[in-house]
Amino acid sequence: MPTLPWTVPHTPPRGTEVHVFASRFETRTLWGALRFLAGTPAVWRQVRRSPGVYGATLKAKPLKRTFWTLSAWESKAALQDFVRTGAHGPAARGLARQMRDASFTTWQASSDDLPLSWPEAMDRLR
Repeated sequence: MPTLPWTVPHTPPRGTEVHVFASRFETRTLWGALRFLAGTPAVWRQVRRSPGVYGATLKAKPLKRTFWTLSAWESKAALQDFVRTGAHGPAARGLARQMRDASFTTWQASSDDLPLSWPEAMDRLR
């Protein structure tokens, strides 16, 4: 699966501060990676429809059982609403036992800096 391009469901106002979230997931098995991939379309549809999301992308290396997400949000509350609702909640709970490792980071950025870069996200996840 190639990297999903930066998707902009809602255009942020220029010069505003956005809440950035990046994650890295590694599954225990290839089966776990396949389950992650199987849930991706529903969660990606949710991303595109979520209020408060200014952009998102997904990088997948399924044969290495590793996935990364990068997104920008209006607020921490908008991100938390996304995490708890829709397809994401059940998908995350269903994959919890499949996860070998996960890391998360957040930071603030200017909407003028969107789209965000993968190199910066990878550095922050280390």
